[in-house]
Amino acid sequence: MKRKLIMSAVAATAALALAACGTAPEETPEPTAGGDVTEEATDDAEAPPAEEVDFLGCMVSDAGGWDDQSFNQTSYAGLQRAAAELGIEMADAESTVEGDFAPNVDSMVQQGCNQIIGVGFLLAPAVQAAAEANADVQFALVDSGFDPAVDNGKALIFNTAEAAYLAGYVAAGMTESGTVATFGGIQLPSVSIFMDGFADGIDKYNEDNGTAVELLGWDKAAQDGAFAGTFDDQTQGQTLTEQFIAQGADIIMPVAGPVGLGAAAAARDAGAKIIWVDTDGFESTSYGDIILTSVMKKMDEAVFESLQEGLEGTFDNTPYIGTLENEGVDIAPFHDFDDAVPAELKAKVDELRQAIISGEIVVETPNAP
Repeated sequence: MKRKLIMSAVAATAALALAACGTAPEETPEPTAGGDVTEEATDDAEAPPAEEVDFLGCMVSDAGGWDDQSFNQTSYAGLQRAAAELGIEMADAESTVEGDFAPNVDSMVQQGCNQIIGVGFLLAPAVQAAAEANADVQFALVDSGFDPAVDNGKALIFNTAEAAYLAGYVAAGMTESGTVATFGGIQLPSVSIFMDGFADGIDKYNEDNGTAVELLGWDKAAQDGAFAGTFDDQTQGQTLTEQFIAQGADIIMPVAGPVGLGAAAAARDAGAKIIWVDTDGFESTSYGDIILTSVMKKMDEAVFESLQEGLEGTFDNTPYIGTLENEGVDIAPFHDFDDAVPAELKAKVDELRQAIISGEIVVETPNAP
């Protein structure tokens, strides 16, 4: 299938954006016993708090911050849940630029954290260095592994290509224009893996139905496509989405954290639809009316399990890999679009999910964890 590419002008400046310097917070946050838990962090808001235990779980965000309505926020919900249900203390450090990563990780070490979780691929160098220097502290990384492996470091990674495959099939089945699109924030394996699965799902729909739905923004074979060069400048997401819509796309999947909010704004203005990523965007954003579905990776569950293992003394460096089979990834309900999605399309998606789980279909990607 022929694929068109749109390359954002800011992609060329991504390296400069990532090189920006920052400082650690002037005041180190105090650990909170039990945490301030939001409704998303526990299913039973009236349940009594767990008895406090002597374990400090800590987390450092990527540059998007805790309210990014995406991967930071979802991971943080896992820490909050652990505080509520396991009774651990919690502390966190919120990053605003890449220069914050190492100082923030170090601030968590200095606080005496038992387990420190870094959220995002870009934190890998800082967390790796800290793990190698502090063998008595547990470390975990969301969306990245440890290279070289360390005994006290656990990877929390996700085969999101499997769920994105289903989303691509849905997008191809729901487009009215015959053109859909995707773009990333920064070209990282944890971003491109979504785009790979999305492309394959579209191809599968075309193969099954004799159609020629076109994908803008990503060429899987070439591993080349459209990137905003940032995870926090929403205007870049808006600009890219406007370009896609001008070329006929009516469903767009931004894989870009908060940048996706700019994409959603442009889509709403144009009457287009969005496929959200990382969390259920219908629940986490104010754009539920245009979100067809979401490609979810259950980072909150992985974080909670890692902290629980740490508390129970079973923590080791065996990676956690979220898949359709273990329900670590999936697509979200269709919510407001449930009546619009044909029953036969829903049935086919369920069939494909089971085929992937059984191994009958293998979603291949060079970005697999």
